[in-house]
Amino acid sequence: MGFNVDERYVCEAESALGARLPAAYRAAMMANNGGSIDTDDEEWTLFPIRDASDRKRLARSCNDIVTETQCCREWGGFPADVVAIAENGEGDYLVLRREGDAFAPAPQVWRHETRTLEDAPADLFGPRG
Repeated sequence: MGFNVDERYVCEAESALGARLPAAYRAAMMANNGGSIDTDDEEWTLFPIRDASDRKRLARSCNDIVTETQCCREWGGFPADVVAIAENGEGDYLVLRREGDAFAPAPQVWRHETRTLEDAPADLFGPRG
């Protein structure tokens, strides 16, 4: 289960990533920082946005999107212009692609076996638990 996060931490993540996150994703994470989302065939565990407001929140958000993206970039074939926002437990990542000074609102899936991107459902950041 996720938890809310203050917008200042979202802004800090955006600064570290060098681009603005999509409005729907920002709103979803500020309301429920972390958690999971389901598509027709997969369950995705969302990486939280780092929240340093207290020790408990910092511990719950240590696997944040900036840290996870940095780890992914160490692998061969992981695109340099994406941010990792979730994983499915099978080595695949849900990502957002950078377009100039912002990340595109439509998520994509990076498949580790083929090292390719494919489209993901665009409405993933609606109400969730």
